[in-house]
Amino acid sequence: MQDKKKSFWQSEFFYKYRHSAGAIIGSLLLLAAILIATIGPYLAPQNPYDLTQISLADAYLPPAWAEGGQAQFPLGTDNQGRCLMSAIIYGSRSSIFIGLMGMLGSCILGTALGLIAGYFGGRTESFIMRIADVQLSFPSMLLALAIMAVFGRGIGKLLIALVAVGWVTYARTVRGETLKVKSLDYIQAARTLGLPKRQILLRHVLPNVSNSIVVLATMQVGSFILTEATLSFLGVGVPITKPSLGLLVKSGFDVLFSGLWWVSVFPGFYIMLIVFGINLLGDFLRDELNPKLQGV
Repeated sequence: MQDKKKSFWQSEFFYKYRHSAGAIIGSLLLLAAILIATIGPYLAPQNPYDLTQISLADAYLPPAWAEGGQAQFPLGTDNQGRCLMSAIIYGSRSSIFIGLMGMLGSCILGTALGLIAGYFGGRTESFIMRIADVQLSFPSMLLALAIMAVFGRGIGKLLIALVAVGWVTYARTVRGETLKVKSLDYIQAARTLGLPKRQILLRHVLPNVSNSIVVLATMQVGSFILTEATLSFLGVGVPITKPSLGLLVKSGFDVLFSGLWWVSVFPGFYIMLIVFGINLLGDFLRDELNPKLQGV
């Protein structure tokens, strides 16, 4: 185990990572966002979703450094008198969770279908790829809106919508990689030896396409966080009783031009930081693990 650790720390990949400012900054931003979402609620000034801790008399207080601000509300308050910093911390938990779970579901479904299509070919491949082509003919956001309109609001339903629009990218990429890998000599040898197809796919094909999957998964988390924020902003995403960064931006949008800028700007800026960090790290992984995915 020690030799493996040394080989990684001394690898070219880790050397390039240490010398990539974008990768370092992206990792720090992402790590900070995850830590805030994990332990932040224990450090937040209040629970913004506990009615006993909020008061309408504190509504629309400016940030602490502005005139009329209070130290107990560092970033000000919203229309319900909730501490905006606390609301952002709680909202980030839902947004990051939805982004990660949506990515995981899309990755599993898309990778499985891509492996099946690429390895077995024939009618199976044609059927899966035609479904993917039909779905790609619709804008992802429009398809997600349609799904949410049919099934209604809710985190579980939102995850279904994200998986429904996100699996295609994995399926197409993995299918293309599988077509190349299955023609290699060691795959042909495994098939000649009569190894089970499932074993060939999981132990021999999947590891060889995993780099592409890692790159796509990293980039998709940020995309799904933005999608969740957009759907919640439009009123068809997370229920209003649940914390979400998108809902916070929506609650401040109506008063954005009334001088109450902080209600919408701070949650929106935090979304930008999270997605920016993920994209920086994703760009590095794309360049190092799979240069062919540049421009995807």
